[in-house]
Amino acid sequence: MIFAFSHWIVKSLGSSFNEAQAKIRETVLQHVPKEAEISRIEFEGPRIAIYTKKPEVLVEQNFIVTGIVDLIKKRIVIRSDPSVRVDERETEKLVYSLVPSEAEITTVSFDPSLGEVIIDAKKPGLVIGRDGSSLQEIIKVTKWRPRILRSPSISSNIIAHIRHFIHSESKERERILRTVGERIFRPPVFKARSINLTALGGFREVGRSAILVQTNEERILLDCGINPGSKNPINAYPRLSSDFFDLELLDAVVISHAHLDHCGFLPFLFKYGFDGPVYCSEPTATLMTLLQLDYLDVTRKEGMIPPYDQKDIRETVLHTIPIKNGTVTDISPNTRLTFHSAGHILGSTIVHMHIGEGAHNIIYTGDFKYGQTMLLPSAVPTFPRVETLITESTYGGPKDFMPSRKEAENKLVSIINSTIEKNGKVLIPVPAVGRAQEIMIVLNNYMKRGLLRETPVYIEGMVNEATAIHTAYPEHLSRKIKDMIFNQGNNPFQSEYFVNVKDSSIRGEILQAGPCIVIATSGMLEGGPAVEYFKNLAKDARNALIFVSYQIEGTLGQRVQKGLTDVPLVNNNGRVDVININLRVESVEGFSGHSDRNQILSYLRKLSPKPEHIIVNHGEKTKCLAMANTIRKIYKIKVRAPEVLEAIRLR
Repeated sequence: MIFAFSHWIVKSLGSSFNEAQAKIRETVLQHVPKEAEISRIEFEGPRIAIYTKKPEVLVEQNFIVTGIVDLIKKRIVIRSDPSVRVDERETEKLVYSLVPSEAEITTVSFDPSLGEVIIDAKKPGLVIGRDGSSLQEIIKVTKWRPRILRSPSISSNIIAHIRHFIHSESKERERILRTVGERIFRPPVFKARSINLTALGGFREVGRSAILVQTNEERILLDCGINPGSKNPINAYPRLSSDFFDLELLDAVVISHAHLDHCGFLPFLFKYGFDGPVYCSEPTATLMTLLQLDYLDVTRKEGMIPPYDQKDIRETVLHTIPIKNGTVTDISPNTRLTFHSAGHILGSTIVHMHIGEGAHNIIYTGDFKYGQTMLLPSAVPTFPRVETLITESTYGGPKDFMPSRKEAENKLVSIINSTIEKNGKVLIPVPAVGRAQEIMIVLNNYMKRGLLRETPVYIEGMVNEATAIHTAYPEHLSRKIKDMIFNQGNNPFQSEYFVNVKDSSIRGEILQAGPCIVIATSGMLEGGPAVEYFKNLAKDARNALIFVSYQIEGTLGQRVQKGLTDVPLVNNNGRVDVININLRVESVEGFSGHSDRNQILSYLRKLSPKPEHIIVNHGEKTKCLAMANTIRKIYKIKVRAPEVLEAIRLR
């Protein structure tokens, strides 16, 4: 049975477990006025949910909840008892009648598992009302708790599908949250005297990131990715078959960001019965679903058997608990989790794990960018405490110095201009999330300034959906982009130069027409429309292929980047064609979402407080070792670059 160890703990504790929960309930009841009519108190995921027949009482007197939080040091949420909630259809009508039409509500949806009515509006401030007056009225009249979101300028299909699915499976979602909550709020049997880390993937390599953190009582997995450059399962997936990993003992999974090398193998856990929580940022929860579904599609098109199916991705969605950056969250009796911005892609986070009562603090950077980009704020370098730092080293080699952002932009613009002048076409293969949106902003900016020749920019693949998701979470974007969207009414993702290719049948017209720029997935030419464009553009020397993101070893992109001149590719008839590569191949560094060597070292200089121990991962073997050696020489502290399956005692 999954979570057998946790269940054994609960059973062995007997009355002490019930007493601990009873004490929390008693404290809540002592401080909540009777007129709120509390119906029950539940442990739901990392929160304590107070169900009441009159939620407006506690909303209007929010100091009551604040006082309880101070007493029990746990997160509390107020929910209405389902028996008093107004029917969903009637609630929708009431919302429209209570909110001024100037707010421009676009959609009203519901999450019964949380008792929330989700209101998307173009002017969310008008939905909230002065001092939250409209919100309080909605709660009072409908008994649903409003969640107000700014309507994205581009609608996202995946967000709509996820909301619909969670709504349809609200009972199962409730069960999951309560099961997780009971495990989190169990009294700990052991103090976190022993803390160990096991490298299950992504060490002395790029891809299949997975780190197991173990204490005397808990097992937490940081990331669970795939290696897109490997077809061999031994090297493509994390080493979950090792003796160090036992799915039945796993308390939680924490996902740093949505790239497949960090989350692509996650649904596999649910295929084999995992019933625990997945923690990530809200944008990551949406993006990783999109990328996992695409991974299934690409894998099947390549004639391979994927390691999981859509059912497992749906289970992942139901078990995912999004957390806001900066919010301290209990994820087990001994561990608290906090996310901070990593600057890598939308929703990417640096993970801070506080284990025990000050016993040990782990900072896991995941992939991070400590430098200027147009799209995102830079990685956060300041934390309350840190004993162990786990840092990436993708560009950690002695020669891994990126050009300045200005130099990178100038080089990109120069290549494009010279290609267009020769009547050629430019193909920019991109990861759907991050680099695609960054390049879109750059192209739009330079064309508007007259520094880049105006030409159609065709955008195909998952880029369009990923861009829609970016517009749904503008608060995670850079200050400049937020200002453009919020205050100037100018969305840089909706430029007049951009043409969204929604039907692959028009590719022929694009290829037959004049000079243009094509932005398409995948970034490493491992599938997607970018490969189809590459097949057709490769023969003509007037055309150009520009790589703007990291190319993992073994991928087609990496081989082309290294000078491959002929490549066998399967055509639409299932036959193999040998493609002669005559087009110009360029790599423009400086747009990467990873920190280069200087930025990594600069981050370590700014990091506060200073760690006692640094572990280097997520880089080719030579780069991991080089970065570890450099850090050791500079800071004179314990630094390791472990291999996959190596275990390290942190405490």
